[in-house]
Amino acid sequence: MRVVVVGAGLAGLSCAGALQAAGHDVTVLEKARGPGGRMSTRRRDDWQGDLGAQYFTARDPEFVDTVARWEAAGVAAPWHGRLVRLQDARVTDVADGQQRWVGAPRMSAITRWLAQGLDVRASVRVTGLRRHGGGWVLDIDDGSSLDGVEQVVLAVPAPQAEPLLRPHAPSLAAAAGHARMQGCWAAIVRGLEPAPAFDAAFVVEHPLRWIARDGSKPGRGNTPIWVAHGSGAWSAARIEQQPGEVAGELAAAFQSAAGLRTPPEVLSVHRWRYSQCIEPLADGYLLDAASGIAACGDWCNGDRVEGAYLSGQKLARALSDPAQFS
Repeated sequence: MRVVVVGAGLAGLSCAGALQAAGHDVTVLEKARGPGGRMSTRRRDDWQGDLGAQYFTARDPEFVDTVARWEAAGVAAPWHGRLVRLQDARVTDVADGQQRWVGAPRMSAITRWLAQGLDVRASVRVTGLRRHGGGWVLDIDDGSSLDGVEQVVLAVPAPQAEPLLRPHAPSLAAAAGHARMQGCWAAIVRGLEPAPAFDAAFVVEHPLRWIARDGSKPGRGNTPIWVAHGSGAWSAARIEQQPGEVAGELAAAFQSAAGLRTPPEVLSVHRWRYSQCIEPLADGYLLDAASGIAACGDWCNGDRVEGAYLSGQKLARALSDPAQFS
């Protein structure tokens, strides 16, 4: 079966790899310059920072085994940083017993490892889907198209999947429409003085919801680079602004949260238009077997890194089951 997976984030790569291992002909199309999605890392000559997912946990036995394989391959490692909760200048240690993991030496190491051996085509934006001769034609933003496709997998955020699903699988589109997602402004900063006595913090009732010293993670060289994520409400109120317009506010918010004497130097600002799913589905994936269109992602499966990976695996198993197409 010829399959095209739209989206080279964790769910898409998970699904694509499993389908290829099952003997299918798989192509992955990614609108960005490379794989990763929200498992991305921004790098320059003298710094790097994980812009999206900050860590992950492993609860499901299947994912526990997967993380063990990633660790053995050298692309994941446990993170033992001091994690606290910040509220009204009060610092409380988080002692929840959870083992947190990160990609090593950066979060994107995991998705780049998963992409090895796959036909991943970057900087390709799919603008529409058309039925033709019992299969699918995918229209690309440069005016070209990809035809002869038997199965389409949409591994993109729910608001991007919904308009592509609507003309062909209205029930799936309706389900995607129920998976509400919110945006997030993220910043990478440097120059914290005095340096906080913790490595990461959940920030409560504040413009920021998370700050973390990226250099405290394995493989980062203990650098003074920090990452900040704006809260859902704060980010939503500024989601249509440009990075330069919110950089100063992010710096001031970081100064306030971390108790700094001066604002940090902002190295990079990024807008995640679809960062977290605040009402995820519990289906695992969406599939219209009759028409050959499906969707997967964290928004289908509980809104975690673990959920994204397992969503791709579950969909791949369903597509490889001949009963689905009998």
